[in-house]
Amino acid sequence: GPSKEFLPKIYCQQEVASEEIRVEKGVRSVAKAHSPQHGSLEAVWGSTMYDPEDLPFRDGVYGMPDTFTPFRNKVEKNCVISNPFATPSDAELKLCSDWQVVDATDGSIPKCSLKYFPTLEELGYTAEQVKVAATHDSRGVMEFKGGETAALARVKDYIWDKDRLKIYFDTRNGMLGPDYSTKFSPWLAHGCLSPRYVARECRRYEGARVANKSTYWVVFELLWRDFWKFFAQKHGNSIFFLDGTLGHDAIMSGHANARRWGLDKRTLAAWKEGRTGFPLVDANMRELAATGFQSNRGRQNVCSFLALDTN
Repeated sequence: GPSKEFLPKIYCQQEVASEEIRVEKGVRSVAKAHSPQHGSLEAVWGSTMYDPEDLPFRDGVYGMPDTFTPFRNKVEKNCVISNPFATPSDAELKLCSDWQVVDATDGSIPKCSLKYFPTLEELGYTAEQVKVAATHDSRGVMEFKGGETAALARVKDYIWDKDRLKIYFDTRNGMLGPDYSTKFSPWLAHGCLSPRYVARECRRYEGARVANKSTYWVVFELLWRDFWKFFAQKHGNSIFFLDGTLGHDAIMSGHANARRWGLDKRTLAAWKEGRTGFPLVDANMRELAATGFQSNRGRQNVCSFLALDTN
């Protein structure tokens, strides 16, 4: 009969922050425990427009500037955004023929099947959290659905069907409704959408319809995204520290960007819960809590308020 042995080889998108790296290590340990000789997890870089090894800085990511403008100037001058890889053919995606792995419905390999997908409860969420996740709040800017199919549909809808790309620069700072901005960020964040694909669609649109500041600005915003991803890789956990990437010594020595932070828990709680008394800040924080989304301009406003106005 079919073999009951299988070798777990798992692929995921490479991440740079500590929480995600901790998850990678956990999954890798489970794979190794199942098959010490062959079990593995391979993290593949794929979340940025530019590959780290293509950056035009000595020492790559670790030699990049810590401010955006010099990073942008050198990258735009010296680097080219590659096209995304082509979709694999059916022949290239040959599945395992072992029925116990393909459809382990007899319980011989519990919860291990190419047809099995864990529920939110099995991933550790409470029944209340699952209910909230499954319910669309009508006050949200739009209903987000996960996966590549939904991501590609949104790209097509925004760029081609509604023809919004050409006015992106003028509308991008809005806060209400689905189409003042691209809304690509949830899919980009989870690896459902390639930034290179978005950049290619922008180039294709420029050739087919119009090239202007708006068509450039979407790619410009993706470059900001690249910058912060590489910045996080360069500095590691220090991006989460109270003294930031400067470190305690720089703060104590009076660095120009040094700041002594207030740590009032009541003020922080009021900010989180949308109870500051400042309507714009509170509305944005309540939107985030209720829908899981907040506009780009809203994020900048509430972060600025936390960093500058509550200290």
